[in-house]
Amino acid sequence: MLKINQYFDGKVASVAFHNEQGTATVGVMDIGEYEFGTSQIEYMTVISGAMKVLLPEATEWKKFCQGDTFTVQANQKFKLIVEQQSAYCCFYV
Repeated sequence: MLKINQYFDGKVASVAFHNEQGTATVGVMDIGEYEFGTSQIEYMTVISGAMKVLLPEATEWKKFCQGDTFTVQANQKFKLIVEQQSAYCCFYV
């Protein structure tokens, strides 16, 4: 079954699904600044657009563009700056 999620007053929306490869979400983000928390390891791939990411314990922001993937460990927080509407896919382990 698909699960639709919205965050930050509708500026971030995703559809979650589960299949034989595991659980994932596919979503979109509007322009803005966001902070997310993890409960599992997340592999996040930018599908379209770009985002600046401040990973846990990092001191510098890093830009991720279409096709780039970053990993966030479980029980961590990370920040994003989205300067153009962007899409992503996130796999959970």
